[in-house]
Formats: sequence, structure tokens, C-alpha cells
Amino acid sequence: MKAFVVAKYGKDGARAAEVPEPTVGDRDVLVRVSAASVNPLDKMVRNGEFKLLLKYKLPFVLGHDVAGVVTRVGSAVRGFAVGDEVYARPRDLRIGSFAEFIAIDMDDVAPKPASLTLREAAAVPLVALAAWQVLVDRAHVRPGQKVLIHAGAGGLGSTVIQLAKHLGATVATTANTDTEKLVRSLGADIVVDYTREDFSKVLSGYDLVLDSLGGANLEKSLTVLKPGGLAISVVGPPDAGFAKQLGAPSFMGLIMNTLSRKVRKQAKALGVRYEFFFMRANGSQLRELGALYDSGQLRPVIDSTFPFDRTLEAMAHVEQGRTKAGKVVVSMAPDHDND
Repeated sequence: MKAFVVAKYGKDGARAAEVPEPTVGDRDVLVRVSAASVNPLDKMVRNGEFKLLLKYKLPFVLGHDVAGVVTRVGSAVRGFAVGDEVYARPRDLRIGSFAEFIAIDMDDVAPKPASLTLREAAAVPLVALAAWQVLVDRAHVRPGQKVLIHAGAGGLGSTVIQLAKHLGATVATTANTDTEKLVRSLGADIVVDYTREDFSKVLSGYDLVLDSLGGANLEKSLTVLKPGGLAISVVGPPDAGFAKQLGAPSFMGLIMNTLSRKVRKQAKALGVRYEFFFMRANGSQLRELGALYDSGQLRPVIDSTFPFDRTLEAMAHVEQGRTKAGKVVVSMAPDHDND
């Protein structure tokens, strides 16, 4: 089958290739890929940023989001049948949605939300799971709390705004002039135009900040939290919890803590907390999220769609910051929108 693989770690490490169709284990669902979507995580994995913790065997197929049709099920699979339309974020070490077929553990798969097309559904799993796991599992966001979401027009930000609003939070976000209308339509109560204002000068008393930019942005984010507030970053620096989540040896936890020592020290001095976040596959949460999409509480935001044979161009589009808002989708269907 055709696929896009990481042949070597680095910026030029991904290429088109012919690879064998996946083997289907007892617990696996074989999915014919209808669409996939591009995430910043694809670039990070391609570049080998997590290679000490995620030990992929080169070459491996890239791609963390998928929507498609079940073509075969393993002998132990229950709840899925050939012909079902599904979506998933396959678990780490079993990614590979930039391909014609992918075998996914049944625990990672969920029925596609009925209200979404396959292309729309492909834009959802990773960012929706990340939003749920940050807001519900980690931060336990409750009605009336104040949440700041950076880069609100992005694939992750646009999803987190909607879910935070659904949970009853007061939502602030950073965006530019061109995307202010969009983020307000998604539920943002306060929009700080980062091209004109410094968010740390105008916001204060927040319960949670979700940072997707890192560096100075993360450090400034600590200052807008109320005492005991939590800053969560999806770009790092990583901490010991990340190593533990991936089942890494304890010495890796010490290394991760060293990497995040500076920001954790800054947080402690301000009386706030810092955590690194790395989402995990979860089919049952995707079922819950699917219901929110079908009820109209959530909607996907899509920037552009590329045909499958231009997957590397789609990745470059994201990597070069050319995305205006939302996700970039890769579609197997011949009728596609040009970027």
C-alpha cells in the first residue's frame, strides 16, 4: 500500500513509500483510511524529539489522526463490524494514518460522529482528546472558573475554547485581528489581540492556562494565574509525569525534571503549578466527544484539505505556519479543496 514514512529522523526524514498492509491482531480493527489530519506532533515525531521515550522502529508510517471505514476485525473485537465508519487517534508506537490502511487497537477506536463527514471527523481525535484530558481529567474545570487558551484559532485552541465554554468556564484567548471573529463564535469571552497587546498586562486571576507556544509565552502565562492556579503546556518542557505516562525508566523522569526545573521553580515562586501534557489514545472518550459534536456543542474548524499524494505538502503547510485557523486535512477522496 502507499504510505508516508519516516525513513530517518530529521526535517527531510519523511517520504512516500510502498509498504506492506498492516497485520491485524486479535484486538485490532483494520481501517481503510478516508482522511487523516496533520498535527504539530507529526513534525515532532518525525524530527525525533521523543525518540528516547517513543522507540519507533525506522522506517515507520506517520500520522496521528484518522477517519475511515472498517474492512476487517480481529477475532476478539466486539462492537465494530466491517463497513462501520470510525475515527481514532491510534496509540503511540502504533500510529500510521498517512497510509491507505491502518490497524488500530479496538480500545482506541470510536464510531464516527454521525453529524460529521469523514474529512471533518479526521480533524477531531487528537485535539478533542487533548482538550478533554486537559480540561476534564487534569484541571477538573468547573463552571465559573477562568481559563486562558493561547492560540485560540489553532486546531487545539479552537477545540479547547468550545469545550471549556461547554464546561461553564469564562474563556479568554489570544488571537490576531483576522481570527478574532472566529474565536468569539467558538465561545471566547475575552480576546487579546497578540499583535497589539501583551496578554500578561491585561489578564489576571486565572485558574488555568493552556500554553501551546512555550518559552517566554509560558513564563508570562504563570503570572496571570491566581494562587494555586495551573499552567499546562503541550510543547514543554517535559516533566517526570511525562516519562511515567510513557512507562519510561525512572532515570528518564529525573532527566525530564531537569529539563523543566527552571519553569517549575518560577511557578513555585509565584505560588502556582506547572505541568507538561501529552495526550493519550482513548476510544471511550472519543465516544463521549462524538456525542458533543452530534449535539452541536462542538464543531471542527478546518483550514484546508490536501489530496493524499500531497501529504508532505500538507505537513509543510502546518510547519511553515501558513494555517489560518483550525486543522489541515489529508483526504483520500479525489475531489478535494486546494489549499
